[in-house]
Amino acid sequence: NAINSVVNKNLLNKSTLYVNLEPCTHFGKTPPCTDLIIKNKIPKVVIGCMDSFSKVSGKGIKQMQNKGIEVVVGVLKKESRELNKRFFTFHEKKRPYIILKWAESQDKFIAPANQQEPFWMTTDKAKRLIHKWRSQEDAILVGRITAEKDNPSLTVRKAKGQNPIRIVIDKYLKLSNDLSLFNSEARTIIFNGIKSEENFTNQFVLINFKYLINNILEELHKQNIQSVIIEGGSKTLQSFISANQWDQARVF
Repeated sequence: NAINSVVNKNLLNKSTLYVNLEPCTHFGKTPPCTDLIIKNKIPKVVIGCMDSFSKVSGKGIKQMQNKGIEVVVGVLKKESRELNKRFFTFHEKKRPYIILKWAESQDKFIAPANQQEPFWMTTDKAKRLIHKWRSQEDAILVGRITAEKDNPSLTVRKAKGQNPIRIVIDKYLKLSNDLSLFNSEARTIIFNGIKSEENFTNQFVLINFKYLINNILEELHKQNIQSVIIEGGSKTLQSFISANQWDQARVF
């Protein structure tokens, strides 16, 4: 996008390209970035941090140096890794980046234990922020009880952006097909102990519940999902904490 935005391409052979992550050498979602840099004769590239993904990992730097390009590596390395934390977690830990999210009262409760109706502890302003967060991540996950009691849509109605993939844990497939989770507004993955099948936008994934969290994360890695918000309930949140499989907590 940076290269394409330059109207006079003759300026590129006098330019310096600054990039927070090492340019790739393989075909992924886009063609190799190194090919584009070499083709446009950019003489100098400043890189924030090396790519730890095995298909790149120094190969992009070497390929550019072999073509006579001056390469500087490690400028603002810490900040560059922070910018790409989802990417690095996915490739280095072989799982998505996990964000835990909940609201709690001053006396440290998430919601009344005997609630029958959806119980909102946060304001409309907080909801808009939550929907913005959803639009920034690949997926959002809830447990069966949250899906049943709150009937959430898990979409981004109050913000601009793309709906995340919805994920629910429902071991015995007890949830009603009429719940908002199963509408066609977004894709939904249902982790369960009964079957694997695809039904319109719903994907049922059979999983071993003995090592539930690790098995879920392994499957999400296979599906190339790089980040997930865990939105509850308390049992689901605690299971990720107990498994020590989380990266960030956002608490209202």
